[in-house]
Amino acid sequence: MADPRTTAAQVKAPIGQFGGGFMISREAKAVCEEHGLGAREFYFRGRCGVLGECDADVVTSVVVFFPPAHVEESWNGGRKLAVDRAVELYAEVCQAWGRRKLGGYDGCARIAELLQPVVDRASSVGAPLFAGWRAVPLAPDPPARAVQLMHVVRELRGGLHANAVLAAGLRPLEATLATEHDATPFGQTTGELIAKFFTWPEPYDKPGPDVVARRAAVEETTDDLMADVFSVLTDSESDELIELLRFGHGH
Repeated sequence: MADPRTTAAQVKAPIGQFGGGFMISREAKAVCEEHGLGAREFYFRGRCGVLGECDADVVTSVVVFFPPAHVEESWNGGRKLAVDRAVELYAEVCQAWGRRKLGGYDGCARIAELLQPVVDRASSVGAPLFAGWRAVPLAPDPPARAVQLMHVVRELRGGLHANAVLAAGLRPLEATLATEHDATPFGQTTGELIAKFFTWPEPYDKPGPDVVARRAAVEETTDDLMADVFSVLTDSESDELIELLRFGHGH
């Protein structure tokens, strides 16, 4: 039987991949083309539009792991799209991607049912993008709803993770370079590839053993914080969620 902490660790990869995969999907690309937006303009405007119309520095403060100049350029470049509309479109992309990826999977309704109380009862403290996305109406159909809830849970983990990184005294680029995990939309990847994707200027310093150790400890801390979030599920519900996500992951 999976306890909450085991659950947090086990669901991290599928939720990271499903909940974030739509951000680099062909559905997202189509919206960019239709509205004349760069990929990152839509990414920041759509994902962070839940903060409302604000200065780019506010967006930098919540996305944490991107270079501030890149955030500013992308956010300001995306201003041709009103924030409310950007959020609507981003949610629609998430839902459409969910239908395409998991439309044939019967487990979606149950995944949504299990994740709903997790999302509803979690504290929003320290996770502003989670708070913003929790307020966005959910799709009625199971595949779209399940993936949208995974996106919301991913934002919660992301917010808590950022707090843990800062508390460990790590700078965002250091933490990124010392990362090696599979909870990204690309699956298994290296810190250096993520740093490039985030557009940090090269060359990169190789993280020393101290930084690597602190980054590993941050992952443990994030799992600890997420354990509290998943404690609303019983052990058998947790087992069921892990199994459903593992199976859906093969889709």
